[in-house]
Amino acid sequence: MTYALGTPQSLAGKVIAVTAADQGYGRIVSTALARAGASLVLIGNNSETLASAASTIELLGGEAIPLKADVTVPLDFVSAQSRITQIFGALHGVVHVADKRASVSFTSMSEGEWMELFNGNVKSSVGIAQIIARRLPGTWLTIIGPHLEDRSLQVYPQRGALRGLVEKAQQEDMRVNMVLPERASTGEEALDAPVAEAVLALAVTRLRGNVLEIPLEAAPKLRLPDVPYL
Repeated sequence: MTYALGTPQSLAGKVIAVTAADQGYGRIVSTALARAGASLVLIGNNSETLASAASTIELLGGEAIPLKADVTVPLDFVSAQSRITQIFGALHGVVHVADKRASVSFTSMSEGEWMELFNGNVKSSVGIAQIIARRLPGTWLTIIGPHLEDRSLQVYPQRGALRGLVEKAQQEDMRVNMVLPERASTGEEALDAPVAEAVLALAVTRLRGNVLEIPLEAAPKLRLPDVPYL
């Protein structure tokens, strides 16, 4: 299945912010949006990797600026939004990567670790949606949610909460959608392209209230080199 739409300049004149834009799906989606003509604001926590991602987009002929901000802190996103509108005069869309995962099992997670994960995925999404509703009427939001291969206990309430956010936003006449990749990002543009295509399709249409599950080719398994027996 493909979601690709539009011409290479279908988003010309649009300003779009992407969170976690220096890695994984955030970086791949940013590149696809830039190729469609959008001006990108790359948001994340690491100034150096954000600058590298912005330079890559500019080498492709796009426009991108890095902006360090922690979107789990609402005031940080408010500050980022104010800075964006000062620079560009508008913010037409936000792509929020809400796919942080714990490195330990749910049963061994502390309360602090669980809350940090919840804040990284759910609280940040709700906060961004609230800020858009209050300060940026007409701005759309696409959430990239926790991938479907993650079947750990902690991820189900997160996906459920994000689905509920999308449904409620539709009732409030907000343009909010979510894509759920089949697996984690490989970091390879060719393998992860369907996710970028889905985000692009949502950006150039007026769709709202959708949760799209994105099938993906399996990530290649790491093959260890053959070692001759001695």
